Formats: sequence, structure tokens, C-alpha cells
Amino acid sequence: MVEPVAADKPKDEGSPNVIENEPDIADINQENQTAGGNFETKENYKKNLRISSSNGLELMEDKEAPKGDVLLTDSKTVIRFSPIWKQGLAASAPILLTFAAGLTSGFSAILLPQLEIEAGPIPADEETTSWIASMAALPMAPGCLISGWMFERFGRRTSQFIVCAPLLLGWILTAVANNLTLMLCGRFFTGLCVGLIGPLGPVYIGETSEPKYRGFFLAAISLAIALGIIFAHILGTFISWQWTAVICALFPILNIVLLIFVPESPTWLISKGRIEEGSKVYYWLRGYSDEAKDELKGIIDCRLARDAAPVETWKDKVLYFKSPELIKPLLIMIIFFATCQFAGTNAFAFYSIGIIQKAVDKSIDKYVAMFVMDLLRLIASVVACVICKQYGRRPLCFISGGLTTISMVGLSMFLYLKPENMAWIPLSCLMLYICAISIGLVPLPWMMCGEIFPTKVRGLGSGISSAMAFVCFFIVVKTAPGMMTYLGEVFTFSFYGTVAFFGTIILFFALPETKGKSLQEIEEKFKSKKSNDSKV
Repeated sequence: MVEPVAADKPKDEGSPNVIENEPDIADINQENQTAGGNFETKENYKKNLRISSSNGLELMEDKEAPKGDVLLTDSKTVIRFSPIWKQGLAASAPILLTFAAGLTSGFSAILLPQLEIEAGPIPADEETTSWIASMAALPMAPGCLISGWMFERFGRRTSQFIVCAPLLLGWILTAVANNLTLMLCGRFFTGLCVGLIGPLGPVYIGETSEPKYRGFFLAAISLAIALGIIFAHILGTFISWQWTAVICALFPILNIVLLIFVPESPTWLISKGRIEEGSKVYYWLRGYSDEAKDELKGIIDCRLARDAAPVETWKDKVLYFKSPELIKPLLIMIIFFATCQFAGTNAFAFYSIGIIQKAVDKSIDKYVAMFVMDLLRLIASVVACVICKQYGRRPLCFISGGLTTISMVGLSMFLYLKPENMAWIPLSCLMLYICAISIGLVPLPWMMCGEIFPTKVRGLGSGISSAMAFVCFFIVVKTAPGMMTYLGEVFTFSFYGTVAFFGTIILFFALPETKGKSLQEIEEKFKSKKSNDSKV
């Protein structure tokens, strides 16, 4: 471990935020492993932190620190980098893993046309191709439920390491597939990992980011999916699907390397009783602002209150599952995810080329149109990252839902009336749809999944809601080809628009605003009045 810097050592005037010997997160992770999870040291490394049996947690000001320096009271260590860079580093690991999930979603759009052209050992009839596409969606819901248990049991960071193994295996099986069984197995494992990362990524980012940056980092999850989809489409346009799968297999390896440099979630550490270790990581991520101190105090006080409470019986646990702080956000998130999925977002991602062929004039190059929509999805996801930091969740939800409805209704009307020489209308409707759904209905439920559930049941709540999202995902991807074939494109797109409309109306009355609020404040909002009165 590097020796800390003395408090009276002058700083380099040319580099006000840089010092020589700040401990980095690799040191913290190494100490965590060496301590075997207890992290009991003689020094109190937590800045301004004191825990007493009578008063809980007290935060004290460090009055001896020179102006402009941020010091730890006992270790006298000066911070090297701004907290936003450290939070960005922590968020980059689940974002890269989510990028790999986007590769899975975009892969089928380039795989299926190539299988039809090859006429090889893997069948390419409508029934088989729908199973190849939907096989990735089939294990996503179970993956979410497993993920909720896994990251509560092993931790958020360790769980990300675990996810990388089956993801790598899935891409290897896909790359070497010379029959339908291997292809389906490969798609199964990659889809399972999409489910595993579904609740894990937002929860980890929500717990390692401060409120003013949390929306930006959580919106980057949808950006990563959009990047993954367009990257898979580009690769599959110029190289074979086998080599595309080989390149996709590199990203789990890169993610393992990145995870070495990020910390475990401080909220999870504190929830497991490792308060000093969690506080150390928390201050490494968040710095020492008054807001950060207050939020940490709330997290630790909740943990201490749980320690002081009587041991819960099974009956108490079952009753808690009926409590408003779990049921209310769970119902809201299930409605939100169902609205997003049944508005058709993944039908367009998985069958983009086929949908363009059906909806747009045959004279338009379908691959060019696909790349235009991919680019729009990417731009809209970037815009979502910016505006989610500036504006609330509710306005974005309503604008996105309204425009999604208009685009789908407009596309359905065009396909019903079929005016001649107006191919720009359906293409414009598709472009509006991609932009509209990508700025709100797609990113917002995943953002809020990581911040709306209480710490005690965050794994359970996010796991169940994400699982429901992927159940809807599977239904949409499996039924989309059949709906367009047997019910027609007009009915299919009208159905997607109708779901977007009614889902947005329901969310108008139910969706809370979480922008700028700490996780503790959000948790308190959903507690019953009786529960809140009992605390007074």
C-alpha cells in the first residue's frame, strides 16, 4: 500500500487536483480481499466518520485541512481525481457489459438474412428463424431473477465477473455453430447474460453515482445498447456472421480487465455490515461534500437501525413483501417495462431489415435505411443522456410516449391507404419512432429500475421487474413475424401504437419524479403514512 501524503506537504500549484500518493481502487480491492471481507483496521479511514452505540453516526468537519485540499482526517490523504471521473470509471464496467447485450440484440438482424442466402446446414424457414431470434430472449427473464439473488449474495462487482463467463461461452458457441443445436445454445447463453446484466447494471450505477450524475450514467445504458446494435449491424454487413461472433467474444474479456479497476458498491458493503470498508469506497467515489456526507449518514443509519431491530421471522419477511415501498414501485416498473416492450422496440431491433422491406418502398436500399435508423437510435440515445441530466423523468416519458403513438398510428394509416410514390412517409414514421422511443420509453425504465427500489429488496424488486420486461421482450420478438404475416402490418403497428398510448396515460398518474433525489429520499416516498409516522 502506498504511503499517504502528509497533511502539511505543499501541493503542486500547476496541478491543484493531482498529488503523488493517493491510493487507487486496485489497492482498495486488494485490501478488501486480504481482509477477507471484515476490513477491521486500527485506523479509522472514513473521513469525518464516527459510530457510537448511543448516537449512531456523527459527521465531523476537518478544520485542520488547508484550503483547497480535501483530506482524510486520520490518513491525511489528498484526493487526486474529481469524483465524477471515479464514478465514470465505475459506471464504465456495466456500460461495457450492456454494450455486449446490444450486440446480442443486433446480431439476429444480420444473422438471419445471411442464413437465408447460405442455404447451409442451419435451416432458414420462418419458424426456425423466429426461434433463433427469440432464443436469446427466452432466458432473459430467468436471468433477471437469478441476477437479483446473485448480486445480493455475491456483490455487484463480483456478479459482473460471473456474467462475463457465460457471455464468452455463448459467443464462442455461436461462432463455431455448424448446426441448429449449437446456434440455439449460443443464443441461449448470450441471452441469459442479457438478463443477468439487466437489473445488475442499473443497480450498480445507481449505488455508485451521486444524484446529479446518476441520470446521465443510467441513460448511458441505453446508449450502450444502441451502440451494440449498430456495431453488430455494421460488422455483419461487411463480414460473415461467424467472424462477427468472434469479434463480439472479445468484449467479455475486455470487461474482465476493466472490472479489476472498479470498486464494489459501497451500499452493498454497508448493507452487509462492512461499514468501514463501504465508507472508504464511498468517499473514494463521491468525495466529501455535505451532500455526500448526508447521504452516507442515511445509508449507515438505516443499516444500524436494522441491526438494532429484532430478528425478522419468515412472517415478517412475507409481510414486508406486501409493503408499499416494494409493491408500489414494482407495479409502476412492470407497467413501464410492458409499455416499452409492447410498443415494439425490440421487434424493430430484431427484424429491422424485414420490417423495412414490408413498410418501405422496395426501391429504397434496405441496408442503407437500416443504418439510417441505427444512427438515429444512437443519436437519440446520446440526446437522452444529456436531457436526462437536465430534465425530469416524467416529461421525457410523456413526450416519448406521445411521439411513439403518433409515429405508429401514422405508419399504420399509410400502410392502410397505400398512397403511391410517397415512400418517404413510412420511412419518416419509422425514423420518428426510433427517435421518440429511444429518448424516453427505452432508457427510462432501466434508469429507474436502479433507483426506485429500497435497499432491503433492491435485488428482488429490480429482478422481478426486469424479468417481466424480458417476458414481454420474448413475447414481442416471438410473435412479431407471425403478427405481420397473419394479421398484417397495419394491425401490428396499430397495436404497438395503442399500447404506447394507454401505457403513457397510466404512467402520467403513477410515475414519480426521481431526478436529483437520493436513493434514500426515493425510498421514503413510497413508504406508507403509517410507516413514516412510526419513525417520528
